[in-house]
Amino acid sequence: MRLALAVMNDKIEGPERKASVQETRLRLTFVHGAALRWISHLDLVRLWERALRRAGLPVAYTRGFNPQIRLQFAAALPTGCYGRAEVADLWLERPVPPDEFAARVRAQLPQGIELTRVEEVDARSPSLQAQLRAADWRVAVEAPTLSAEELAARVAALLAADEIPHARRRREGETPHSYDLRPLIEALWVEGVDPDGWLVLRMRLRAEPGATGRPDAVLDVLGLGDRPQRSERLALHFLA
Repeated sequence: MRLALAVMNDKIEGPERKASVQETRLRLTFVHGAALRWISHLDLVRLWERALRRAGLPVAYTRGFNPQIRLQFAAALPTGCYGRAEVADLWLERPVPPDEFAARVRAQLPQGIELTRVEEVDARSPSLQAQLRAADWRVAVEAPTLSAEELAARVAALLAADEIPHARRRREGETPHSYDLRPLIEALWVEGVDPDGWLVLRMRLRAEPGATGRPDAVLDVLGLGDRPQRSERLALHFLA
């Protein structure tokens, strides 16, 4: 019985299995454009999986009853947002030169996704999620009755607070989860006004497992949560 259980456990080993000698881990940096801002993270994963299969690349799969491509994203992009430098790791069963990989994948990606960089990384290094520490955001908000100076005053008052209580409801009908937003805000300032007359905020928010700041939460506590807005994730920051 013990032997049978051991064999079963080996068969269903997950995506963090020990890498084989031949496996290669590539780090992909890509633009998630505004045209695709309303697709879910699950749809984004499927989009990438289709492109990789069509490119005919030797992608590695997880073990178990439902094998999946070993593709790992640093952080899911909230629906309605877009990203300038999103990051994902992909494992291949055998090496493919980054330039060749990029050319083959770019030919299969739809409009709205642009692969900007491919580099090989140590297959044994920690997961992207474990290394992620913060994210930079640019948020434009429509607030015609509010000046940039008035918004800057609100930002200053917010940053001066020792605690910023906030409640978030993940699903409709769910009891809101209360937490302190202040430790999640590493930097926040008013950049100015964009060509459309929208006020522009820049933010650096913590992005760690169990401690992730969201731009919509910052807008809420600034009294702008109900205003039309455009949120772009500019960069992800990892442990050195």
